[in-house]
Amino acid sequence: MTLLEVNNIDVFYGDVQVIFDLSLHINEGEVVSIIGGNGAGKSTLLRTISGLLQPANGSITFDGTSVHNLPPEDIVEHGIVHVPEGRRLFSLMSIKDNLIVGAYNKRATPNTAKTLEYVYSLLPRLYEREQQIAMTLSGGEQQMVAIGRGLMAMPRILMLDEPSLGLAPVLIKDIFQTVREIANKGTTVLLVEQDVNHSLNLSDRGYVLEHGRVVMEGAAKALLKDPHVKEAYLGL
Repeated sequence: MTLLEVNNIDVFYGDVQVIFDLSLHINEGEVVSIIGGNGAGKSTLLRTISGLLQPANGSITFDGTSVHNLPPEDIVEHGIVHVPEGRRLFSLMSIKDNLIVGAYNKRATPNTAKTLEYVYSLLPRLYEREQQIAMTLSGGEQQMVAIGRGLMAMPRILMLDEPSLGLAPVLIKDIFQTVREIANKGTTVLLVEQDVNHSLNLSDRGYVLEHGRVVMEGAAKALLKDPHVKEAYLGL
């Protein structure tokens, strides 16, 4: 079943157009990667889906409901949750308090205790250190908290923007393993990621963005073998 449909959207920052006539779809239960170079429009796409930006043209539909004119808090209520680039934790709050903040929406709040238990089972390191202040964590630990906070909102689709950015290779492996476990437990994932090899190996399908346009799409394994993807994004 198609869960998210983005249809022919144009997105601007002021007078500058960043996304051009972009369409994509995500089926329930999929992991889908968006790949592309810096400035391709990947983060802008996630910001538009989550309601932080509104398309000048086109539409975004989630589970049959039009959401492109809704404010971000209403989009979260529908089950679209965005974990932004850069973690953006509350640096002076504990791990536990950062997580609980994620359950603020009406759908998630009654299930806070149960969801927190789920997050701790998925990320046991956070449980072991739940009272530690966020600013004292390593980059990898902070990213785990950011992902956990997103899960606290009980997403139907979790959008992750560059979760491995700035992390050591050993921590990157942990991050992608966590994303796989999240998907295996039934959450649909839309992944924007600079590590193209890891992200496509994890994904079912992928889209390639260049200059705000989708230039390629297909099965993730097919994209990994494509000569253009190999040369432009894998350095092969």
